Amino acid sequence: MSNGRQPAASRWDVTEGRVAGRAEAGAPEGRAEAAYRYLRDAILSDVLPAGFQAAENEIASKLGMSRTPVHEAMARLQEEGLVQILPRKGILVRALTPSDLLEIYDVLIALEGAAAELLAEQGDKAPVHAELQADTDAMAAALKAGDLEAWRAADERFHDVLVDGCGNRRIKRMAATVTVQSHRARRLTLHLRPTPAASTAEHQAIIDAIGAGNVTAAGEAARAHRRHARSQLVPILKRINFQQF
Repeated sequence: MSNGRQPAASRWDVTEGRVAGRAEAGAPEGRAEAAYRYLRDAILSDVLPAGFQAAENEIASKLGMSRTPVHEAMARLQEEGLVQILPRKGILVRALTPSDLLEIYDVLIALEGAAAELLAEQGDKAPVHAELQADTDAMAAALKAGDLEAWRAADERFHDVLVDGCGNRRIKRMAATVTVQSHRARRLTLHLRPTPAASTAEHQAIIDAIGAGNVTAAGEAARAHRRHARSQLVPILKRINFQQF
């Protein structure tokens, strides 16, 4: 199904030459991180859309660096499910399918529910609690102003803080493997979903339960919030058919 996007091959002019300046004098791991972050952001923002394909040496040339850091970046992107490495052909940006999203949200429902419960148990949760409240207030303000991009950014910060602040490093590591894909889904559907008016209240329920030290309520609120998001996003992905190749 056509969605009016320009062909993927014409998108390289957007990315050309912007990464090299950041990392040309850095250590190899710094260059790999720069390549990873730039390519990831280009995929998340749909600058490099599903179906985009390029050889490793072509990517390295466009980003102004050697193939080694690009290869490392590509391996990380594949681990996160954003690309598929094609032997001797480079990378292919993967489509995000409804079945992918269902699996991603199954993981997030479990992990963020556990994170909220751990936060509710913490003795000194004031700093994380304040961050969660600030992000939720920013969401409400952005929604009132009609700024969906600002709303999205605040929403992503809230979920990142929820996981980062729970104190469980394994939850954080496991969540990192799917968080990028959940951010991608929300960015792709941002202007297609109903106005996310309920999200602020759902976040507030999580915050209030954490603040009150109510472990059961915090976990249930976090899981219910992600289930609600899943129920909205999956039908949109099915309708607009992001599986383009």
